[in-house]
Amino acid sequence: MIRGLFVASVLLSIVSWYTTFEGMTLYLSRWFAFLASLGVQTAMLFTAWMLTRHRHRRNQILVVYAITALVSVAFSYVSLYTWFAQKERPAVVQRELFDRLSLAAQRTDETLAAAEAEARKHVVALEEMTEAEKRVGFLSKAVDADPYLARVREAVAREAQGREGSGEGVRYSAFTRYARIAEQTQTQIQAARQAIAQWRQRAKATDTSADQLRAYQQATSGIPWTEVTETLHSGAVERPALPSLAEFTDRTGSNQEDLLLAFTELFAAPTARHVFSFALALSLDLIIILIALVSAGAPEAQWAAAAAALDSLDGQVFARDLLRKVQAGPDGLARIPGGALSAGETQLLLLLVHRGLATPSGSDFLLDPAYHASLVESLSVRGVPLRAQRAAAS
Repeated sequence: MIRGLFVASVLLSIVSWYTTFEGMTLYLSRWFAFLASLGVQTAMLFTAWMLTRHRHRRNQILVVYAITALVSVAFSYVSLYTWFAQKERPAVVQRELFDRLSLAAQRTDETLAAAEAEARKHVVALEEMTEAEKRVGFLSKAVDADPYLARVREAVAREAQGREGSGEGVRYSAFTRYARIAEQTQTQIQAARQAIAQWRQRAKATDTSADQLRAYQQATSGIPWTEVTETLHSGAVERPALPSLAEFTDRTGSNQEDLLLAFTELFAAPTARHVFSFALALSLDLIIILIALVSAGAPEAQWAAAAAALDSLDGQVFARDLLRKVQAGPDGLARIPGGALSAGETQLLLLLVHRGLATPSGSDFLLDPAYHASLVESLSVRGVPLRAQRAAAS
């Protein structure tokens, strides 16, 4: 089971390494990122497992793990955030542009609708004025409440000054010409409204920002704003501002900007995407250390504690007494004479033999070097019972 848990933590470390590597490539070259992420992830994995087996150096190991885990989580979060953002943010930006263009098109259409209605009145009025000028004459001297028609009367009067009368004269021809101009203006406004209506039918929020802006510019390029302003005769007509492509392009200026953007949005205005990316990056490294902590109850550690309890001794006192019996064996291995063992020590060594951490050699036992080293290291920081026994002995 311990080996299975270790394999599981290795697999999780590989996933965490990949996300850390992808995050580091935002700042470093791929080779540097590969080596740095591999070092960070390896150190984090082994310190997590050392934490449960070298308790006398727990503080130092915790510091190393905390630093490596901080680096791993930070770059893993950036990598995951960037990956999710690449899938989601372009659609959000395109939707924002679509809404902006739709609002601008609506306002433009409302302005054109008002101008079209006014142009229709002007056409009808100028046709009536043309007929009246033909029958009666002197029509250009009359006053009109409509500013547009009033300007037409003044223009006609200036063209044929001193030649009053009725019939198909200068004033009649001028009124006819202005009526045709009004009809042309009305036709242009209608065509502009039709182009905007076609854009509304064809526009999609899923189109790229460049395509949306290009289509909108083509639809609004034929709007006769000068004629619309003259027709409405209400001062300057407000033209909806055309958004810029740079404003609605989801492309950062550099890879470093992605890193800054990820953390800025995380702390300033976190969304579900930010929280999920950070939680996923944190969970990968958190599960690794949790697996190591779950495996902290390694059989050999529990056996040593049980053997010490069998001899009614503290764990360090038991390890000290056992190490005092160690002698140099063949090939430099630690040898423990079987005849000098206590009940607890005998039980521990029998279990270690079953575990493969000790080997019978006649009536003696040869200890595994790694286990021998762990026993020695367990005494590097003396506990209270060990210090008390030494004080009593002195």
